[in-house]
Amino acid sequence: MPLQLFDTWTRSVREFTPLKPGEVGLYTCGPTVYDYQHIGNYRTFLFEDGLKRVLKLNGYRVNHVMNITDVGHLVSDGDDGEDKMEKGSRRTGKSAWDIAALYTESFVGDLKALGIEFPTTLCKATDNIPEQIAFVQEIEKKGYSYRTSDGIYFDTSKQASYGYLGRLDIAGLQAGARVDLGEKKNATDYALWKFSTPDEKRQMEWDSPWGRGFPGWHIECSAMAHRYLGEYFDIHCGGEDHITVHHPNEISQTEAAYGTRLANFWMHGYFLITNDAKMSKSSGEFLRVQLLLGKGYDPIAYRYLCLTAHYRTQMNFSWEALDAAQTGLARLRTAVHALGEPTTPDAAFVARLIDILNEDLNFPQALALMHEALKSDLPAPVKKATLLKFDEAFGLGLAIWVPLVVEAPAAVRAIADARWAARNAKDWAEADRLRGELTALGWAMKDGKEGYALGKG
Repeated sequence: MPLQLFDTWTRSVREFTPLKPGEVGLYTCGPTVYDYQHIGNYRTFLFEDGLKRVLKLNGYRVNHVMNITDVGHLVSDGDDGEDKMEKGSRRTGKSAWDIAALYTESFVGDLKALGIEFPTTLCKATDNIPEQIAFVQEIEKKGYSYRTSDGIYFDTSKQASYGYLGRLDIAGLQAGARVDLGEKKNATDYALWKFSTPDEKRQMEWDSPWGRGFPGWHIECSAMAHRYLGEYFDIHCGGEDHITVHHPNEISQTEAAYGTRLANFWMHGYFLITNDAKMSKSSGEFLRVQLLLGKGYDPIAYRYLCLTAHYRTQMNFSWEALDAAQTGLARLRTAVHALGEPTTPDAAFVARLIDILNEDLNFPQALALMHEALKSDLPAPVKKATLLKFDEAFGLGLAIWVPLVVEAPAAVRAIADARWAARNAKDWAEADRLRGELTALGWAMKDGKEGYALGKG
């Protein structure tokens, strides 16, 4: 089956054909590095990693660009409030440059912990100021901008297509605007470049043709995508919160400057929620990858959990669900490791996997197929090769995992002895229950003809 992807622009699943044969240009909106990222943020990054892996499984070379927003992202989408980087600087007592470096380093470490492949290009907004200024100048030249006392703004009323991605009710937004527009002409207009005020002590500001200041948030992605991928490329991704503001603004800027909607496909990952509320840094559920590690969870167990839900559905997070994912991952790792040396994957299973994943990244069904392959009567070397091929899409690191051999505590050994006895008595329910206890304690048990072996799972 050809690769089919859901395009937010058309609100439909359609066949993916790259603009350039054999190659895919992919842009994914990266983090704003004013604080640590939470695991809800990483659900989007994991979806994008899965997309990239499926593209590669289909034989494409992927040029993946991700931005680091280290300036210009205001605390409000309405272009008011303060820069998140300046706010983060005040909160921590560190310079804006220092916190950008700190949280970028943390982000990169989390990508590695979650098995997320590094982008081809990881670009910082502060390294691309000239490109952003040039992009604003192009918009200005085409007559789509105007100046106010606090910045250069995009005039959305000059674009009949503005807001199409989010299916925005522009007339309703204008009529229902409850905030003072100030000098803005329209409620949906947004800043391209903001001026530094005389009484403001900014750490990040630059000279421009319009005065000293800093770029608007939206221009960063448009300018960097244009620099590294061109005026029109294959796929642009982000979180579902980008559908109504950030991505429509990116599109409007590129339409004004270069006459394209920037990307052929627009794809969005949906939120991780807790108690039916979006996970965010301002909520009480700011869960970091490091917190999971501190509680004894393998970050790859969170990756496994995300594979169980389709990227276009919101996923409710619970510790019980993460426990189940950690147990499932431990069993899978142990079973695959026990298969010995791999040979050649089974072509039929691999073909089925690609067909499933090509149905708009159906990872939950693909995960079920993996377990079907694990239980199949394929010879062990072929089975292992097949499962490792599957893992090129899943990213669970099955090829490199080995059990940690350590001396088991007496309490763990007692559970293992009881499980071995239950197994020999063919009390399979009790044997499974006791294996679950071992997994919950972080131990894996491998059965042999004469006895069993224990290892850290």
